[in-house]
Amino acid sequence: MMNNESEMKSMDANRYATKKTIAQGMLDIALLTANASQLKYILQVGEQHQFYKLMLILISLSIFLQILSGALSLSLSLLRDCRLHKAEFHSSANIINHVRTAFAFLTAMINLFISAFDSKMPPSQGNYLND
Repeated sequence: MMNNESEMKSMDANRYATKKTIAQGMLDIALLTANASQLKYILQVGEQHQFYKLMLILISLSIFLQILSGALSLSLSLLRDCRLHKAEFHSSANIINHVRTAFAFLTAMINLFISAFDSKMPPSQGNYLND
């Protein structure tokens, strides 16, 4: 029991939070890269893609929300570093954090729909039941 307490005391909360933030940033970059790749593919295939307009709108919206979320994270970081020690800035920081969380949720839902409608294979031209 004593060993477990000393491990908990030696664990640095700031180091954990920093590692968590870096990992989340890497995942955000991976998602942005995947969306850019999907956008390139959709633009190359063009209107031959079965869901061209839908995919174009969803991917563009996902990228837009990711950029907004990044901007909110940056503003929250600046607010935290400069003014968050003052109580009057706590409510605005909470609002920014809630909006960023909502953007992250919307981005995840949009990417769920993107993966559902993203068919890399062209639709079949023949009807196999009548062959």
